[in-house]
This record gives sequence, structure tokens and C-alpha cells, in this order.
Amino acid sequence: MNPLRVQVAVPVPLYDCFDYEVTAHQYAQVCVGMRVLVPFGRQRLVGIVMGKQDTPFESSFKLKSILDILDEHSLIDDITFKLLTWSSKYYLFPLGDVMHCAFPTLLRQGKPYNLLARNWKITDPNAQDKIKRSLKQQDAYKLLKLKPQGTPENILTMSGIETATLKALEKKQIIEFDLQQIDFKPEPMKLAEMPLTPNPDQQTAITHINKELKHYHAFLLDGVTGSGKTEVYLQVMQKVLEQGKQVLVLVPEIGLTPQTISRFQSRFHCHIDVLHSGLNDTKRLQAWQHAQTGKASIILGTRSAIYTPLPNLGLIILDEEHDLSFKQQEGFRYHARDVALYRAYLTKCPIILGSATPSIDSLALVDQHKITHLQLNQRAGNALLPKVHVLDLKVAPKQHGLSEHLIHQIKDRLSKNEQVLIFLNRRGYAPVLMCEACSWQANCPRCDAHFTIHTHPYTHLHCHHCGLIQRMPDDCPECKHNTLKPIGMGTAKVEDGLNELFPDYDVIRVDRDSTSKVGSWQKILDKIHQSQPLILLGTQMLAKGHHFPYVTLVAILDIDGGLLSVDFRAPERTAQLITQVSGRAGRGEQKGDVYLQTLRPEHPIFNTLVHHDYRTFAKETLQERKSALLPPYRYTILLRCEARTAEQNLDFLTHIAEQLRHNSQNEIEIWGPIPAPMQRKAGRFHAHMVLLATDRARLHYYVEYWWASLQIPPQIRLTLDVDPQELN
Repeated sequence: MNPLRVQVAVPVPLYDCFDYEVTAHQYAQVCVGMRVLVPFGRQRLVGIVMGKQDTPFESSFKLKSILDILDEHSLIDDITFKLLTWSSKYYLFPLGDVMHCAFPTLLRQGKPYNLLARNWKITDPNAQDKIKRSLKQQDAYKLLKLKPQGTPENILTMSGIETATLKALEKKQIIEFDLQQIDFKPEPMKLAEMPLTPNPDQQTAITHINKELKHYHAFLLDGVTGSGKTEVYLQVMQKVLEQGKQVLVLVPEIGLTPQTISRFQSRFHCHIDVLHSGLNDTKRLQAWQHAQTGKASIILGTRSAIYTPLPNLGLIILDEEHDLSFKQQEGFRYHARDVALYRAYLTKCPIILGSATPSIDSLALVDQHKITHLQLNQRAGNALLPKVHVLDLKVAPKQHGLSEHLIHQIKDRLSKNEQVLIFLNRRGYAPVLMCEACSWQANCPRCDAHFTIHTHPYTHLHCHHCGLIQRMPDDCPECKHNTLKPIGMGTAKVEDGLNELFPDYDVIRVDRDSTSKVGSWQKILDKIHQSQPLILLGTQMLAKGHHFPYVTLVAILDIDGGLLSVDFRAPERTAQLITQVSGRAGRGEQKGDVYLQTLRPEHPIFNTLVHHDYRTFAKETLQERKSALLPPYRYTILLRCEARTAEQNLDFLTHIAEQLRHNSQNEIEIWGPIPAPMQRKAGRFHAHMVLLATDRARLHYYVEYWWASLQIPPQIRLTLDVDPQELN
């Protein structure tokens, strides 16, 4: 039997690698981290080579052979390879699926690495009549005629020409391509503008970080909103770039990338690339190649960019490190912050976690002396922190959901040519449709949730949990009366009210509905920075890291929902949200004010944030978690179970809980099983079980062994979430 074989990680929901036979010639060609095409059942899949074996082995069956070697060299460096294998083991997720996280979509599909090296040129200079019916083909043809010698595909893509259009022209024998060498030489960094003079707190932080540029060291840059954390990033980045190394910057949302990349481009003349899900496949491949070859000096990305191969990585920055968006909530449930810490450790480079509201988990690492705490206590320039006011909605007269006192304050600010930001974390027109005659409510038939009323592009009912859309009824389905009424407020309804109250001023709504078109968010940012009086209304998209220099008043309309959650992290999220939104006020020359509208003005969170600050709240919360032995003082794994009936969930979870108790000799505490906070979603029932232990290694040891041998019935879907951030 041929002893030459390779171990391949295949993107299937199985935890092992698979052996494939190779010839001596293939064995010499193949190396770890290379893509290969392999047969798997009736499929042909792209797998990643994990190892090579040339020793004899005993087997009762013949191994399958690999079909093709797709690369000339490994596409993953050793550190990224170790990071991916560690992630699979730590998060207990199939290795093949995890390995594919390092690759853009086109490479996962088996497309050639040099795909973007295609140089397209015209072969038929008189083909206009063949493409009369297709405007896209006509546009591509006209563009290609401008350069008879040929045009690289990436240039065509950036000009809006789709690959499908080029393929259609090629099929008609109007154009053809040849492959050219891609230039991946890195560009030396030059300063585009001189750094600002740092204040004492900034200078202390810069000095501390610069001392550790050649070693692993984790820093928590804890700066009040508007304190100039970005300037600290830029000055440390300068030192790293001058050494010819790469910088990886992670931000929680795509919406933050335009202003962040603008700051980088105004400071540095070097190659900067962006990696996020908003790019098309071709642009993502191009940016990935620039990062993987070292051509890109700065890589700015969202959560998934943490797995991008970077040969010269010298610094990792996580901006808004507290943000829940860094935790993947479906499929491979990794936390980019924790993975970034381990990647920095493997790379032996510093990592900066920046936030005005650091997570309780990060502050616990500071207490354990695993992270160095750097504080920025004053706003940059002469800006002052805003003053917070609490408005009791139980006694305040209201119009369109705004108290009269708040309306008066908004009028005053607009009359002074200042800007106002109104925050409501609920998109749509209204969260409930109710009948005034019989109290019927429009509920989603597939979820334990109300339909939300939307008015754009037409009036309809939309479930934000399963995505179901239904027509808005004319009459009550229960009593047949024409007495249906929207209850509550969403951003669209508040927008109508603001337009009525302030007809002479622009109201700009910022939520997922209003920013879905390409370029719409950038247009909004451009308008905000024109220093014209306006009202900015939006959801959490406005709360994260934006600099609005002309906003002097911030109003938070409905924050009470976060105070009623069953999740023990809900107070932390609520305090962070209030602090982050409040931080948008008074960042320029004018002093800012913040107004919180609430039905619970006596709540301890408001008292702490108004009379003290977020750091006081975090210190108290850390002590409460320690006393109650809640994370981060115990380690947790959440089991989510879904089935067609609630009984199937609870019976199965009860059975496997007994198994785990027996196998772990009661070293693991088990909470549950219990129904999920939203028990029915998308027509299926959900239940939870939480595993807790004070020893992380023991918890993983028992769960890994138990999980590998667990038999899951076909009617049950069971997912495992290591270090969960939400108990939903």
C-alpha cells in the first residue's frame, strides 16, 4: 500500500482531518497550508492540507486520492496556522470550517490564487452589433477599447464592471485574457501630515506602548469619550510602520471604516486595505492578497479580519473593544478580542484594546495583571465632558414621545446653529400593532414576538427575529373593527414627529433601513460635518466611535428595556450604551448636554452615571460579579438546543446534563435546562443549559471529551457557545 498520504481539513461538520493518498510527485509538491481539491462522498470539496505522512499504515480500506493541488505554495503562515488550529480546539468547532475562515470566498470556492492577474483585451474591434441588447456589456466594451493593450481585471472591477459581464463577452469571442504577474511589493511609509502634540495622558500611553513594540504586551487604553485614543493609535502605528511592519486594526462595524480609513490616509502615505463583508468577492480577494503578501501596511477590518494571514504583523489594535459585534453569534462563535490577544501572543507583538467603556472581562484581566491599564482622563483640546440630566417620563408632558422640556432644549440648540442627536435603539415605525376595541396584537406566527410596523418602502409588518414580512391588515382580524393603532415608537415614527415639531430643520435618520444603499452612510457623514443645524436620529449605529463636532445635545429616548433583561450582562451593556451615546455630545468647542428620558429615574445605573462615571459603575459591577461567582470569575459554556417541540428540547438537555455530571464528577456546575428567553423563534422551540467552572482547563477537558462522543438525534439541533456574551 502506498504510504504517502496527507491529512486534509475539509469544510464539513466533523472534527477530524481526513487522510488522502498522494503520488510521490504530489507529495513533493504539497505542503501544509496549501489548498487541495478532494473527493468527499459525492462532493468535490476544497480542503486545507494539515500534515504529511510518509510512514506505512494499516487500513482495511483504500484511501481516496486528492484530485488536484490548487496552489504553488502555502497560503497560510505558521502563526496563522497555529491560531486557526487553536481556535478550533478552544471553541470546539470543526477544523475544516475554521480553516476556511482564513480565506476569502473565491479561494474557498477553489478559484486560482492569481485570479486577479487576468488582463482583458479586445479580440473583435467591431463587435458593437453583437452586444446591442446589454448596456453592461456595452459599457465594458467601451472601457476596454480605451486600452488596446489590455486592462487588469481589478481595474475593471473597481470601475463597476462585473466578472459575469466579462465572461459573457468572452463567450461571444469578443474579448480574451492572459495572465500577468501581480506586483506585491510593499510601499515605504511616509507621513502625510505631522502628528498632533499629545497631552500628558496621551504621551504617557504612547511612551508605555512604544517600549514594548518588540514583545507581546497587552494594553487596555481606557479613555473617556473624545479623549484622543485615535491619536495614540496613530503615533504608535507610526513607529511600527517605520520598522516595515504591518498594523491590523479591528473595528466593530462596517460604518466605522470610512471615517477611520480617512484618518489613516490623512496621516500616512502607505498602502491601506479594508476587509469586511460589505466588499464584493473580487475586492475582498484583492485586499486579502495585499495583506497576505505584505503589500498592505495597514489592514482595517471587522471581526473576521483577525484570521487574515499577515507575514510582518507588528501591532494589533481593537477599537471599541467592549462592543458585542466582536463576538460571532452564529456558526463558529469566536470572540475576535480573545483571538486577537492570542494572536498577539503568538506573534510576539503588542496589542491595544481601546474603549471609553471597557468590558468587565477586560477590567478583570487588568486586576489579574495580565493587561496593562492606560487611562486618558481628559478630552482632547479644550472639550469638556457633557452634563447628564434625567427626565422622569411619569410626570413630564410629552409630544411625539419627547418631553416638553427636551423639545424646548432642542429648539434652543438649533436656533444657535448647533446640531442635536436623538438616540432610539428601535428601528421601524412602531414595535406593536394593537386593536383598541379587543386588545388583539399583531404577533409573528413563527416567533414569540410582536411584528414591527414599517412604512418604507411600503407599510407592512416585519418580524426582526425570523425576517417574516406580512401585509398590514385593514381591519382587526379578531373583531373585524377598523380600530388598529400603532403602539410605541420606532425611529421612523419619531422622524415623522420631529419633522412636525421642527419643520425648518433637516432630520436625518440613521438605521439599517436608511443606510442599506451603497454610499448612503458616507453621504450622511458628509452632511453632518457641514456645520449646519440639523437633527440626527438613529440607533446603535450612531453610538460607536463617531466624531460629530457640532453636536451639542444628545437625547436618549428609551433606555429602560435594557434594565429589564434576564441577562446578568444587561446592566453592563446599558451603562456602556448610555456612556457611548452621551460621548457624542460636546466634542467640539461648545459644551454638551445629555438628556435621558426614563420611567425609572431612581434606578442605580442612572444615579452612578450622573453623579460619578462609567469607571465607578464598572468597579461596583466587578465586585458584584466576584461575590456572585459570575463571569469573568467563572468560565462558562452555553448549550443552545432547538427542536420542533419544547418537550424534545428539555428531555434531551436533561438527559445529557446527567451524562455530563457523571463524566465530570460534579466538577462542572450546570444551570438548567430552561426555555430560552424567546422560546419560539422561526417556528422552532429553543432551550438553554449553562455549564460553569472556576477552572477553565478542567471545563474544556470534560466538555471536549463529552462533546466528541455525544450522540445527537436528527430532530435536535445543538450548538455550543464557549464564553457566551448573550444568554438569548
